[in-house]
Amino acid sequence: MAKMQNLTINGSGSYPGGQYDKISIRGEGTIVNDIECSVIHVYGTSEALESVKTGSIKVYGEAEVKGNLQSDETLIMGSMEVGGRAGLKRIKILGMLEVGEDLTGEEANIKGSISVNGDVEYETFESTGGFEIKGLLNADKIKISLRFGQSSAEEIGGGVISVKKKSSFLPFSKDTGTLTAKVIEGDDIYLENTKADIVRGKRVKIGTGCQIGTVEYTTELAHDQSSTVKTKIKL
Repeated sequence: MAKMQNLTINGSGSYPGGQYDKISIRGEGTIVNDIECSVIHVYGTSEALESVKTGSIKVYGEAEVKGNLQSDETLIMGSMEVGGRAGLKRIKILGMLEVGEDLTGEEANIKGSISVNGDVEYETFESTGGFEIKGLLNADKIKISLRFGQSSAEEIGGGVISVKKKSSFLPFSKDTGTLTAKVIEGDDIYLENTKADIVRGKRVKIGTGCQIGTVEYTTELAHDQSSTVKTKIKL
């Protein structure tokens, strides 16, 4: 097979899509057609007008994909916006990611923030940052540490779901994060600082700082007295 050529953008301008080996953007570049490549590094500002498929993408600056994005390894230190679907197998977000439709993959590590208009589906989902998910957050293992601000999802579903407040780095800060969802459903559920209409699970533990409408459980329920649970139903 012929070796794919590299694309390096140092200045500004528009470039054709197609197949490349490595793409490096240090200036301001627009790629007008679909792209397929092994590696993308964005240090400056990039815009892809259609869809992107890559083995690895690292964003240190600003990147926008108008169509869909597919990537095996994704690291976002800066900001990235995807207009369509994002199939990102393993992601680490230290900056900001916005997705117009669904976000799917295997492992998600959110230290920055994500905003998703559709559903989010992973095998493991770990967040110490913040998120806004307009649809369902679904993962086998969900581990959420609430440091600051408000995180929210329409519904959360999983096997093991753990939501804990995290102490602020600022010694005088009383502001800890909160999680809001209409429905939280799983096998083993532990919640702190959470507002939910319905929590449904086998083993449910409601820790401090929660406001829950109804808890439905089959095996076990523990309830911290500082939290509010309006209705408890053993199924």
